[in-house]
Amino acid sequence: MKLEKITRSVKAVEVEKKWYIVDAKDQVLGRLASKVARILRGKHKPIFTPHVDCGDYIIVINAAEVKVTGKRQDLKTYFHYSGYPGGAKFRTFKEYMQKHPEFVIEHAVKGMLPKGRLGRRIVKKLKVYAGENHPHQAQRPELLTL
Repeated sequence: MKLEKITRSVKAVEVEKKWYIVDAKDQVLGRLASKVARILRGKHKPIFTPHVDCGDYIIVINAAEVKVTGKRQDLKTYFHYSGYPGGAKFRTFKEYMQKHPEFVIEHAVKGMLPKGRLGRRIVKKLKVYAGENHPHQAQRPELLTL
């Protein structure tokens, strides 16, 4: 009798989710975001199933100290449209790093996740903080070096 390999789709209740903490200090934004998105999605696990949220929780600290390469610090812009005529807003990377540094990492990771219901559910597992402190000590996050 020949044994066949069966691809198994895991159910959402069977997935065991862990908490990881990532230090963004002196990390390059795009490389950090791609690695974080991979863990949030669950692609690092052997039980990965594309239509199930099988990723882990990620806490990113020191978001204010993330780096970009080349002239991106001056040239990178973020676009937002209010929906009204003349409502286009352009902000630079430097402006966001001064006022709301968490947005930069959240925006980069969100763009690397699937669009739709699954992506909106996955992005809620990303917690980003500008400094060292975070309120998730009770979850006992493991330090993850990328």
